[in-house]
Amino acid sequence: MLIRLRMAGLFFSCAVAFAAGPRLKAQTAQAAAQTAGDHIALGDRAYADRQAKTSLDQYRLALSVEPKNYEALCKASRTEIDLAEGLDRGPAHDSLQAAAQRHAEAAITVKPHDADGHFALARALGRKALSLGTMDRIRYAKMIRIEALEALKYDSLHAGALHVMGSWNAEVMRVNGLERAFAKKFLGAEVFAQASWDEAQRYLEKAVKLDPDRLVHHLDLGGVYADRGNKVKAREQFSLIIPAPMREFNDPLYKKKAAERLKKL
Repeated sequence: MLIRLRMAGLFFSCAVAFAAGPRLKAQTAQAAAQTAGDHIALGDRAYADRQAKTSLDQYRLALSVEPKNYEALCKASRTEIDLAEGLDRGPAHDSLQAAAQRHAEAAITVKPHDADGHFALARALGRKALSLGTMDRIRYAKMIRIEALEALKYDSLHAGALHVMGSWNAEVMRVNGLERAFAKKFLGAEVFAQASWDEAQRYLEKAVKLDPDRLVHHLDLGGVYADRGNKVKAREQFSLIIPAPMREFNDPLYKKKAAERLKKL
């Protein structure tokens, strides 16, 4: 009788272990990740699968192990902006936005002469500015430009920084009237005078050429073409986005925006 009970207990334990197999494997992988590098690798895997929340958890775990890990700081900032981008203004959005800026600033203190940290800060400031009113956007414009140009100083082919500079030029050119006069006074005539539609287009076309698989490059380049009255080229960029494979977390959002822009052309 005792032998039969033991055998039944063993069979039950095996059955439970088999049923919980995938979950136990995931927990084992988590437990095995004890170094910052291990967590970053798990985060990269999740990010490639467009699981932004999971990847951010791993990058933050990497920072809990190694608070000054440059790669984890940059990637945490990137992913926080990705998550904030699809949210409306509110506590969750603002918290992610603030964390992205904080991590980017920390990355620059760790490695001031590298492009990725400055790009991360330029992007964090740029995304924050887009959620503000026109006057507040203008207040951020100078800082965004400084960080984007700093990134390009260390890597002239950094597609992300090129995109930021293209968007910066476009946003300045979209300001008009009294707001434009205020921007000129606040930024300084020299900085303000350097913004142009030609530069917006040039920077974004270069970003598209260097990194053609990123849908957001096409989306913002299409926006510049549309603003300049070139409906043919704008339609071409927006039309490329809709059937493109989804590679990044926010690609569904970019596809939706591209479809909306096409309808308005």
